[in-house]
Formats: sequence, C-alpha cells, structure tokens
Amino acid sequence: MEALNQEEIEYCKEVEQSLRKRFKKKIWSKFTKAINTYDLVKPGDKIAVCISGGKDSMLMAKCFQELKIHNKFDFEVKFLVMDPGYNPENRRQIEENARKLNIPITVFETDIFESVFTIEKSPCYLCARMRRGHLYHFAKDMGCNKIALGHHYDDVIETILMGMLYSGQIQTMMPKLHSTNFEGMELIRPLYLVREDDIKAWRDYNDLRFIQCACKFTEDCASCDNEENLSKRLEIKELISELKKTNRFVEGNIFKSVENVNLNTIVAYKKDGVRHNFLDTYDEAE
Repeated sequence: MEALNQEEIEYCKEVEQSLRKRFKKKIWSKFTKAINTYDLVKPGDKIAVCISGGKDSMLMAKCFQELKIHNKFDFEVKFLVMDPGYNPENRRQIEENARKLNIPITVFETDIFESVFTIEKSPCYLCARMRRGHLYHFAKDMGCNKIALGHHYDDVIETILMGMLYSGQIQTMMPKLHSTNFEGMELIRPLYLVREDDIKAWRDYNDLRFIQCACKFTEDCASCDNEENLSKRLEIKELISELKKTNRFVEGNIFKSVENVNLNTIVAYKKDGVRHNFLDTYDEAE
C-alpha cells in the first residue's frame, strides 16, 4: 500500500482520535461491549475483518485497529476485501479509502456478480451466500479462524421484524455463529450494539465517502441507494421510525424480545431442525 504523506497521516490520526473521544460512548464503548458480552475475540484468534467498502465495515476495521492498540491478550487481524466484480470506480473507491484510513487490505477477486447476473429468482440471496462462502474460504487460506462482518444494531432489529412480518418466524441475526461448512471457522459481528445513525455521524464528521451499492444490478450507484429503495428492509426501517414516534423504547424492545423468549408461552419452536409443540408436554403439567 502506498505510503501516506504528512497531511494524510495527520488526517488519519484525527479519524482515530474521533473514535477515542467524540464517538467513544456511542461507537467505541459499544464495540468493546459487544466483544466482551458475546465473547467475540479470544486469545490466539486470527480474525479476517471483511471489508465490503461501505461505512460499516470500514468503521469496523478502524475499531479493530484501535482494539489491537489496547488489547489485553494476543490476537491477530487481517483486513480482507473480496472483489466480487466491482466496476473500476467502486474498486478504486475502496482502495483509496483503505489507503486514506491506513488499513492494510488484502484483495481477492471473484466473478460472483457475473455468476448471479443472469439468475432471475433471488439473485441477491444467492450472491450473499456465495460471498459468505468465498470469505470463509479466503479467510481460512490466510490462517484465520474467524471472519468479522459489519452488521450493526439496526440490522439486528430489522431482521427480527422482517422474519416475523414477511417469513412468519421469530429469529434474529446472531452475534456469532459456527460455520457449518468450514470446520473450525466462526462468524462474528462486533458492531452488534452500534447504531447506524452513529456510524453515519462518524462518517460525516470525518468527511468520508463510501460506496453503498456496488452490484451489477445497480452499477451506477457508487453513492446512491437504489437497491435499498426497492427492498423490504426499507419498509421495515420506515415502520420502526413510525412506531418510535409514539414509543421511544420500541427499538430496544424489539432487540430485547429475542432475549426474553418465554417457552411456556410459545405454541411451537424449532431446535436443531426438530420441531417441538407445546402439546408434547402439555398433559405432563397437570
């Protein structure tokens, strides 16, 4: 990676300082709280911090660099960028941001966008699955035992509501998961407790510009949100915003709802692929 000049070095220091001071409470403290609460980073870990080029993953990378400065035990981080077929403008934007923020990235290239471009049914779902698989594969080749993704608090509560309203199920985005296809690998989400508005505030305060959409279906949107405008997730964002007008605790209540599940009041549930019904043990309670 090309060395920074003095002006760029000073700018990078200011970005890092913003995490330690201005955004300490809303970003840094919540980042470390998630790591401690969910036991996301352990001694001896080698973590592939996966950078998509958006605000969330770039912030996560800076937080991991900060964590390395203050770490209380030994662990390693690698900053992994998988290029699934970005156009040249988006690729340059990612590389320039990484240089500007002094993040030493390793880039792997794939043809995922081309592979799913002609798929008519659920191309986004297939793309996400393929990207996840490639990330695990590349991370494992680098000697890593974990991949870190940049999903945040708002992603979590939106996923909960989307599952209920559009899929008829109660589920959440977990703070960490064991990989079912890559033995010994885990997925972690260190921004689990960080609010999206605070990430945007950090981005804007530091005058940073990240890509938002880079897929083949919306090639022209290095700075737009066309794909989001068409998504169910945006509907959920708007619903939560409306509910918050009359209940300021609604977001926290949605988040806590999957921590306070009372199985005595659940008609049926699944565990390890096996369906359980309240009738299975109903008569035993007499």
